[in-house]
Order: sequence, then structure tokens, then C-alpha cells
Amino acid sequence: MTHDFDNIIDRVDSDSVKWHIYGPDVLPLWVADVDFRSPEPVIEALQKRIQHGVFGYPVQPDGLVQAVVNWVDLRHGWKISPDQVAVIPAVISGFNLAVQAYARGRGLLYQTPAYMPFLRVARNAGIAEIQHILSRGKDQYEFDFDTFEKAAAAGMGVFLLCNPHNPTGRVFTRTELERMAEICLRHDITIVSDEIHSDLVYSGQRHIPIASIAPEVAAKTITLIAPSKTFNIAGLKTAVAILPSAEENKRLINADPGLMGHPNLLGMVAAEAAYGQGLPWLQDLLAYLEGNRDFVMQYVRSELPGMRAFTPQGTYLAWLDCTACNLPEPPSQFFVRHARVGLNNGAEFGEPGTGFVRLNFGSPRAMLVEALNRMRDALQQQGYLMLK
Repeated sequence: MTHDFDNIIDRVDSDSVKWHIYGPDVLPLWVADVDFRSPEPVIEALQKRIQHGVFGYPVQPDGLVQAVVNWVDLRHGWKISPDQVAVIPAVISGFNLAVQAYARGRGLLYQTPAYMPFLRVARNAGIAEIQHILSRGKDQYEFDFDTFEKAAAAGMGVFLLCNPHNPTGRVFTRTELERMAEICLRHDITIVSDEIHSDLVYSGQRHIPIASIAPEVAAKTITLIAPSKTFNIAGLKTAVAILPSAEENKRLINADPGLMGHPNLLGMVAAEAAYGQGLPWLQDLLAYLEGNRDFVMQYVRSELPGMRAFTPQGTYLAWLDCTACNLPEPPSQFFVRHARVGLNNGAEFGEPGTGFVRLNFGSPRAMLVEALNRMRDALQQQGYLMLK
């Protein structure tokens, strides 16, 4: 490995949301923002553009669009054309706009527990919603197609998919995606697929863009990706929508009621560099993150026997069930109060997340060790650590 991810970078005074929201003595392992320096080609591209000194209104760079086309082909074997690509400010903006453009007054279907902004999309669009609850298996969450079929038949216009899934870390199989797509096509449901974590998938797994399954699925799918999670450039506000055709590309952009705004100039520069030159860095990152994931899973199972861990197949997010600990308050509050570790409150991902926390393991290993030790000690000191 040629990149050093063990280096601890001081982010306290770097205008970081992750490191600002809690006090200086709290280790923040919450928001999906890793504590690693971005790839050098990205930093160099930004420095070169800054040296130009003029930062006027940008156009969509041809180089970025082609870099996206090349990237999804290289990483996922998905062949798209440049006129299918729309550069947008953020995935959240993209799926809100897509739902409003394609729901056609019908309802919204999505899976819970869900990435928190999913819970607001139907209300933003003024339409009904159905939450399809993922089932808890032994080590992974599972898809109940009978209940999904019933929900799809209830007048849904859009299925908002998250794959790899946040917060559970599932990477859906081709068989699962084919069943989802078949049900959606049969009920005339447009698929809006948030695939922002598509490049963060571990050994033995493969990300399959749902639009790549078949031409008829691609014709009913809007796919949203971004370099933000992969290359740690979320603050630069640039994402990509991949549409079925040039005509649908224009339709989505024209549906913007003047609220979404334009992508960030420097974000587009960074995205082009990341997709064009960031692969060696990403390959090292994935090896490091997989080691972190395995360490966290083993630690939880051996040192925190009251907690249940679901091994993420993708993302750098661990979904931890704390319900058996019988804590007197939401576990995220307990751990920030008694362990000085900041985690996401599972209830914010929908009712099925009550009693859970989401832990971001995208940090140097030493930081993870310290955080998990603090959590273990807090449970033990407060009398909530179950005996092995």
C-alpha cells in the first residue's frame, strides 16, 4: 500500500461539520465523511485551477463527462453515452428533483431503515409514501419481495433505491435487483437509484448499477452517483445524474424550478481528476477500509456482546443494534455522554432504526481503537455491558 491512511490529520479547526458539532473531547464517527487526505491528483488539479485566479460561472466540462463515462465502464462494466450525463450539485438535490419530475402525482416507495434525507422526499414533493421495511437476517438485511410487491401495487410512481444501502451496508445481488426492476416495470414505476457508495464495495461483492441490467430497466431509471464519498470531496458539491437518454437528460434539467442551482466550479475540477486519476488511491483505500471493517466487526462481537453487528458489504458505515443493551436513553446519546464518541442516532433513519447507531469506520485505525475502547468502558462502567 503506497498511501498512508494511518496518519491522523487534525481537523478540529478545518471548518468541518464532522468535527465541529461536538466538543473537542468527542471522537466523531458519525457523518459519512472520512478522515483521510484526498488523492494527490485531485489536490494538484485544484491548485492548478486556483492559480488561474478567475472563478466565473462554469460550463459542464467535456472532460468531466467523458471521465464519468469511462469510470462507470471501468468500474462496473456499464456503457453509457456522454449525452446521458448531467452534472448536478448533489445527489440529494438530484433525487428530490427526479421524484418531483417523475412521480406524476403518484406515491413514493423506499426502503427503511433509510438514509435520512429519503424520509423527507415525499413531503417535499407533496405526494404519499410507503416505507418498505428491510428484514433483519442473521448477519445481513434481507429483501422481502412479497411485501415489496404489495407496496408497489399501491399506486407508487417512483421507487427510490439506495445501493449500496445506507445505513445497513447491503450490496444488492443481481437476482435481487432483477426482481426489484421487474416489479417496478410491471407497475409502471420509475426507479431513482442513489448509488453514491457504488465505488466502496468489499471483497466478494460487486456493485451492479440497476440501470445496467437490461435496456428496458435503463429506460425507466435515473441513476445518481458522486465522487464525494469515494474521494472525500463532499464539500465541493458536485454529483452526476445518469439519465436514460439525451431527451430525459433535458427533461430532468428543465424540471428544476430554479431551486437546485449549479455545480461548483472547483468541485467539477476535482471530480474530473478523481475519476480520471484516482483509481490507485481508491484501491489502497478499499484495502484499508476493509481492514477497518473487519476490525470493527470482530471488536463488537468479542468485546461488546450486548450489541449486534451487521457486516457491511459496501460503504464505510457500520449499523449496530444496541437494543439488547437496554440503555436508558437513545444509544447515540448514551455514547456521546458517557464515552465521548459521536455516532448517528439510528431512529433518524426511520422507526426500524430505533435502538441502533451508525458508526463511520472511515478513520485511522488508532482512532477506531480509541473510540471502541471508550464505548466498551462506558457500557461496563454504567453497568450495561452483558457478560460473555
